[in-house]
Amino acid sequence: MPFRFHRLEIPDLILIEPVVFKDNRGFFLEFYKRSDFFKAGIKEEFVQDNHSCSVRGVLRGLHFQREPEAQGKLLRCTRGEIFDVAVDIRKDSPTFGKWISLILSEENKRMLYIPPGFAHGFQVLSDVAEILYKTTREYSPEHEAGIIWNDPELNIDWPIKEPLLSERDRQWPTLKEL
Repeated sequence: MPFRFHRLEIPDLILIEPVVFKDNRGFFLEFYKRSDFFKAGIKEEFVQDNHSCSVRGVLRGLHFQREPEAQGKLLRCTRGEIFDVAVDIRKDSPTFGKWISLILSEENKRMLYIPPGFAHGFQVLSDVAEILYKTTREYSPEHEAGIIWNDPELNIDWPIKEPLLSERDRQWPTLKEL
């Protein structure tokens, strides 16, 4: 199998380590293989691919889409390094309001699967970072929502304390206000 799947402290979040084949020409890895992901319990169909590029200090998030258009995501940082965060916002979940963080980078080639019901955000730690991600639902502006990045109850320890934010990301409510 070209992947190693690791369930995280919040068990529905899955860290994926691809097997990387390296030689003097470079490397090759599989980013997604439906049959292997299915065996690992990731059974959603991915319907949209996105590519994001940001500079050091940019914080994007914490974003999600409301039902019935809630998105699952499969993320990979292909250039640079990011501090990646997923927050459980499923009201009936025993881990509601809990979050995990990981470093995803072009060097470690790790991927993160985030199922529907989580808010997601990342902060760029390198000069530039590019992120590729697949989603299980198409982007739906009318279902778009978010949580303020510095929600005091979540208390996420972002590495860069004064991030570069979009105006929209400055205006999201706290999780409690949602």
